[in-house]
Amino acid sequence: MLQVSQLQAGYDETIILRDVHFEIPKGKIVGLLGRNGVGKTTLMKVLMGLLPVTGGSVQFEGKTLKKERPEHRARSGIAYVPQGREIFSDLTIKENLLLGMEALPKSQRSTTIPEEIFGWFPVLREMIDRKGGDLSGGQQQQLAIARALISNPKLLLLDEPMEGIQPSIVQLIQDVLVQIAKEKEMGIILVEHNLDAVLSCAEYFYILDRGSMVMNGRCDEINEDDLQRHLAV
Repeated sequence: MLQVSQLQAGYDETIILRDVHFEIPKGKIVGLLGRNGVGKTTLMKVLMGLLPVTGGSVQFEGKTLKKERPEHRARSGIAYVPQGREIFSDLTIKENLLLGMEALPKSQRSTTIPEEIFGWFPVLREMIDRKGGDLSGGQQQQLAIARALISNPKLLLLDEPMEGIQPSIVQLIQDVLVQIAKEKEMGIILVEHNLDAVLSCAEYFYILDRGSMVMNGRCDEINEDDLQRHLAV
């Protein structure tokens, strides 16, 4: 579904990502691990078109992505939930969700929230008219993920979705991700520091260190010593 080869990118003259290569299969959750500041968020921004590629290639469903703007990538089936959620605090849950439909063709947009959204995140139905800024951190994260899912993406990019969330909500989010990956054959990139969160729901992992991929494999075959070498502070 997604193939990244020899990717180079950064900010102005500063190169952050060097010779990055990985792939995301259809219907699989892939964990992207690494210490703070190694380039994980930069990589998500590059995939979403928020930062330019300065070398290498990104292919999505067989098409090379070059200078397509974020909205064009969203309409092609890529959804992004950034670190910090970035919901609209002055809008209600319903209004936030309806904004997620902007990634759909006009003929597919609706003023009705699909029932499956409330099946995944029941609290959103209960609080549908509450403003985003009045929600707890865990509720805001559910809203941010639901807003991304409402456009029926083929690839979902999640940047630190478990950060600062209580354990019961972490478990709910993990369960939803496993369900949608399987039922909708959605590819999911899960950027996390939380190794346990990745191991609980991802099938494959990559480790990014100093802007390069240094380790990858199946989550059920992880070597703890190698992990500590790349992830320990």
